Amino acid sequence: METLKEIVVISGKGGTGKTSLVAALASLFIDKVMVDCDVDAANLHMILSPERIIRESAFSGGKKAAIDLARCTGCGVCRDVCRFGAISSDFIVDQLSCEGCGACYLFCPAHAVNFSPHTAGHWYVSDTGNHARFVFAELLPGEDNSGKLVAAVRNEARVEAESMGKRLIIIDGPPGIGCPVISSVTGTNLAIVVTEPTPTGVHDLERVIALANHFRLRAAVVVNKCDINPSWLAAIKEYCDAGNHTFLGEIPYETAITEAQRAGKAIVDYNPGCDASNAIRAIHTKLQSILEEI
Repeated sequence: METLKEIVVISGKGGTGKTSLVAALASLFIDKVMVDCDVDAANLHMILSPERIIRESAFSGGKKAAIDLARCTGCGVCRDVCRFGAISSDFIVDQLSCEGCGACYLFCPAHAVNFSPHTAGHWYVSDTGNHARFVFAELLPGEDNSGKLVAAVRNEARVEAESMGKRLIIIDGPPGIGCPVISSVTGTNLAIVVTEPTPTGVHDLERVIALANHFRLRAAVVVNKCDINPSWLAAIKEYCDAGNHTFLGEIPYETAITEAQRAGKAIVDYNPGCDASNAIRAIHTKLQSILEEI
C-alpha cells in the first residue's frame, strides 16, 4: 500500500459487534492510525486504552445565545421570537433548548444578547504504545453537529498518518445511515458493513449498502454471530452475490468476546485460539488483499 488508504467499519444498528471487530483489526494491522468516529457514544478507547493524550481541542458545533442581564431591558422581544421556548421569564437562556438560530440576537433592541461559539465536545489524539496513534472524540450530552465533529476527527487522523508515514486509517464508524455515518464514509476507500443473520440484520444491511452505493463506495460484508441462524446467513450470502458485494467473512458466536470486552482487550489478544479469533484473522488476510487492489 503506497498511498494512504481509509477503511470504515459501519453497521445498520448498534450492538452488531462493529467495535469488537475494529479492535481486533487494530491489533492485527501494524502500519495504521485508529479513529473512533462514533462520537455520540465513543467506546473504542476502552479497548485500545490510550497511554497518554498527545493533543486535544474543544469542538464548537455552532453558536448559542446568552443574555447580558445588565443590559437587558426586559422588553420580552427575545422570548417572542424564540420558537424553541429556550428563554425563561427572567431571561435566562436554557442552553439545552437553545438551537442557536440567532433570532433573539438579531431582534434584541437593547443588543443584550451575546451569540458566541459554544463548546459541543472535545477531540483527542492519543498514543496507544509502540508509536501507534488513536484519534477519538466525545460529543457532550444534548449536543448536535456530530457530523462536523466526525469530519474534524478524520482530519486529525490524516494529519497524524501523514506526519508519521502511516499508510492505513481504520475508522470505527457510528451505526445507522444518518449524518455522522455519511461524514464517516465520505472519501474512504472501503466500507466494511457488519451485520447479523436475522431479518432486521438483513434489512439494516440493505439500507447501509444503499448508502454506500449512493456515494459510490465499495462495500464488503462481515456477518457476526453467523451460526445463530444458518438460513439468514445463506440469505445474506445470496444478497452479496446478487449485488456483487464482497463477502468478507463470518464470525461465529463466541462468549469469549464478551469476556474480552470485560477485560478491555481485543478478542485476538484475549483468546487468540478461539474460533472467533481465527475467523477475524481470516478476514484480516482477505482484507489485506483487497487493500492491495484498491
